[in-house]
Amino acid sequence: MFQLGKSIVSEELLEKEFVCNLSACKGACCVEGEAGAPVSEAEAAILKEIYPKVKTFLRPEGIAAIEAQGTHILSDLDELETPLVDGKECAYVTFTDKGIASCGIEVAYKAGVIDFRKPISCHLYPVRIQEYSEFSAVNYHKWPICNDACSLGKELKVPVYKFVKEALIRRFGEAWYGELEKVASEMK
Repeated sequence: MFQLGKSIVSEELLEKEFVCNLSACKGACCVEGEAGAPVSEAEAAILKEIYPKVKTFLRPEGIAAIEAQGTHILSDLDELETPLVDGKECAYVTFTDKGIASCGIEVAYKAGVIDFRKPISCHLYPVRIQEYSEFSAVNYHKWPICNDACSLGKELKVPVYKFVKEALIRRFGEAWYGELEKVASEMK
């Protein structure tokens, strides 16, 4: 672990390799698990605001889940999350004709309908951030469904921090990411 500003960063972001392999996993991270994607209070407000525009990009099952549960939910652990369809996939998930999961929010963003790409927790994956009162813990999350992504990352020699560069900059800023690159260079 090392410190960058007000964040504590796991060295695994620099040491592990990762590149999503959607042809292998089919976007399982949007479907598997026991909870929706974590969202901040600000993102919860954004989801509520953009829902009417995103709705046309969603599946009927997702729309039904959102209209029954809301654009976000409060979990049993008092954390904000995206709602799920029947306790399974994220309500915002869509599927391509090849059965690959994608984010309806991101589809709307790429279509120019909204200016919010998707929750930062989704954009950052496989990086997870835990907020504490004095700092943010930035960690690499290991999940067996991502074994193909780890293999592809290793084959292509892409460290986790480079795979999620855009998301890290979105969350922490250019200067922070520049410092992260310096640390990575020094560790080689």
